Amino acid sequence: MAKCDVCGKDENMPYNCRHCGGTFCADHRLPENHDCTGLQDWNDPSGVFDSGFDDSVNGGTGSASASSRVLDKLPIDTGPGGPLAYFRGNMTYTFLALMWLTFGLQLIIGAVSAELMRSLFILHPYYPQYVWTWFTSIFAHGGLYHIVGNSIVIFFFGPLVERYVGSRDYAILFLVSGALAGLGQITIQIIQAGGASPFMGGVLGASGAALAILGVLTVLNPGLKVYLYFILPVPIWLLAAGYAVFSVFFLGTGGGGNIAHGAHLIGLLLGLGYGEYVKRTQNVRAPNQFQLGGGPGGPGGPGGPGGPGGRRRF
Repeated sequence: MAKCDVCGKDENMPYNCRHCGGTFCADHRLPENHDCTGLQDWNDPSGVFDSGFDDSVNGGTGSASASSRVLDKLPIDTGPGGPLAYFRGNMTYTFLALMWLTFGLQLIIGAVSAELMRSLFILHPYYPQYVWTWFTSIFAHGGLYHIVGNSIVIFFFGPLVERYVGSRDYAILFLVSGALAGLGQITIQIIQAGGASPFMGGVLGASGAALAILGVLTVLNPGLKVYLYFILPVPIWLLAAGYAVFSVFFLGTGGGGNIAHGAHLIGLLLGLGYGEYVKRTQNVRAPNQFQLGGGPGGPGGPGGPGGPGGRRRF
């Protein structure tokens, strides 16, 4: 459920304006009904293309969504057709862009100083006081397959969750679940090892957030069909249960290589809990069918390098 940017009305099926990126109810969904800034960019507040014949046609002023107002202040074109138009009111793709930008920074900084890269992007059991890594580690990844696997899940599932809970709550869910999954993973490592050590591996990756997104959809519609690799239809509850069993098994046996199974499980549980909250308080449901192409190793990808200074991918 989301609120209309004009009247504040709660909407189970909100409309997102493709011109300004705002969220509106049925009464205000048309550009002319919410003083759309996109029409202002076209120099046509009436929604009719201005041929230039009538020079008296001027852009109107009015309210827009908070995200649109922020983007309007940037020194580059953020209107329809502009380079940032794709990200207006869309936190899923904004987070995906940040993931890939962070991955690029990892490669650049790592080529200069591996130690600096680790201190900036890897959440380590021995240095949990590096608070910035609680969040930078969400966007950092251990390799190409790792980031591609997480990107696929977030790309397909993220917009569904964002549509039903709103961009603000979706952003909070993504960041909080990602951070708690990472912190939970290093806590498990410390308990299993009987204490923290500088030679322990750190964690990085967005799988905690990705599994939280999966958990939300599992509660909202457990029968949602996911077409793995665009071929095999699987209900989403079975997919979530498979991840849970897989993670619990390897946590109990101490196996699973360098994949952060604790982070996977924590992210999934957080998503299930938040999904139940949304279901009880907002009474929303997801679609009945969805198509997903899996990535190598699934969410989180394959395990990372082991040994001293290694890191767990999640």
